[in-house]
Amino acid sequence: MEEDQQFVSMVVKALVDNPDAVKVERKVDEMGVLITLAVDPADMGKIIGKEGRTAKAIRTLLRVLGAKNNSRVNLKIDEPEGGTYVPKEDAQQSEPVTQQMNDIHEQPAAPAVAPAIETPAPIVETPIYHEPEENQQENPTSIL
Repeated sequence: MEEDQQFVSMVVKALVDNPDAVKVERKVDEMGVLITLAVDPADMGKIIGKEGRTAKAIRTLLRVLGAKNNSRVNLKIDEPEGGTYVPKEDAQQSEPVTQQMNDIHEQPAAPAVAPAIETPAPIVETPIYHEPEENQQENPTSIL
């Protein structure tokens, strides 16, 4: 097993609940090295992470490892057969719960409102006016 393949296997097995179901394949072609990862359907969320952050982190570390070996390494995560994704054209034939999930994702998003850009107020120099005090005596020799 190559170093990059061992790395992916070690990291993924540490993250999932079912490490025996982890399968890592390695293929080399003209584009570089392709690591294909397959995991148990229940562990898919742990590998992808919130907003794909875990998968992105694994891919970043793989690229660093590839740079060390002067090769380009990519990671492909296979979607398990028990996945919840249903293409639009197959949505009518799927079970009702999956249809409801697709309907939720197809609802139009709220219109995006551009944030107001605050521009600083222009600096205007205004003369300062002091009212003379009643007890102050005027000095005719002072120059203002």
